[in-house]
Amino acid sequence: MKEIIGVRFRPNGKIYFFDPEDKKVEVSDFVIVETARGVEYGKVVLGRRELDETKFSSNIKPVIRIATPEDKVKYEENKEKRKKAFNICLEKIAKHKLNMKLIEAEYTFDNNKVLFYFTADGRIDFRELVKDLASVFKTRIELRQIGVRDETKIVGGIGICGRELCCNKHLSEFVPVSIKMAKEQNLSLNPTKISGVCGRLMCCLKHEQDTYEYLNGKLPNVGDTVRTMDGVKGEVRSVNVLRQKVDVIITDQDDNKEVVTYPIEELKFKPRRKKNSERLSDAEYKALEALEDKGGKSKFDD
Repeated sequence: MKEIIGVRFRPNGKIYFFDPEDKKVEVSDFVIVETARGVEYGKVVLGRRELDETKFSSNIKPVIRIATPEDKVKYEENKEKRKKAFNICLEKIAKHKLNMKLIEAEYTFDNNKVLFYFTADGRIDFRELVKDLASVFKTRIELRQIGVRDETKIVGGIGICGRELCCNKHLSEFVPVSIKMAKEQNLSLNPTKISGVCGRLMCCLKHEQDTYEYLNGKLPNVGDTVRTMDGVKGEVRSVNVLRQKVDVIITDQDDNKEVVTYPIEELKFKPRRKKNSERLSDAEYKALEALEDKGGKSKFDD
């Protein structure tokens, strides 16, 4: 077991683990640590705790020191400098006529590197751009191509629900989202209704997936035969997943049919997974699959 703390370098960003050693580090403190990108200024979001060392893919680096007021001043100065760097990079991109969209510029805390994040439809040959930028900033330059989900996480916005985007507000890491989740939740498979601002499937589909799987597992399928507590048989017409109620078609001795709604507790049947009978054309499936994000990994926080 090893004692660690969790540090975050940007709001709602990925949490990284470091060894506090004998330093008196508390949650909400700011610390200076060494990362793969260089020396960085971060906020402690997870207090001291012990974790199994075998769960870490690499060695846990120690905290260099607790941040001083001077470090905070330098951090704020870097935030101002990156605005100027962003504008300069925009000018250079236009000069080299590159088909890329600049999203954000960022200085490492020690100013040893300037990172530029961008999106593009394909691969971009930016070697001349890097040379041009290096001659201006006199330091190491790194251009990193990110995906549309990363772009949306950085820029932020309002979703179709009227609230701030989940990825920008509280999600520290992306999770894979699939069409199966939309089907499980009985949502319309219209791409415009299940895709987010980024053009991919909405992250919130994952939030409720476990609940829907559990609730659907307790319900019969539409068309199944069920039996009421008093022994009456009927055919399932529809189900209400959240209310856990079932509309059943009951046929009497005179062949008259009536639809009766029953709570799931008042029916006897063999529970099984929900079927999805909605048929889609190959073109529709292809369009929907294009919305899926199977990787679930952000290139922005690496």
